Amino acid sequence: MKIIRVGVDLAKSVFQVHGVDRYEKVVWRKKLSRAEWLSALLETIEPGC
Repeated sequence: MKIIRVGVDLAKSVFQVHGVDRYEKVVWRKKLSRAEWLSALLETIEPGC
């Protein structure tokens, strides 16, 4: 699973985050709080995504 693009839907307290592979298939989807979304993103994606 190599994520090439990440989408973030920003809201007041909960963020919807998803990542797609090179075939535009969603391979990662999470509902995260404002406090945890950045650390989860950094743990999941590779540099240069």
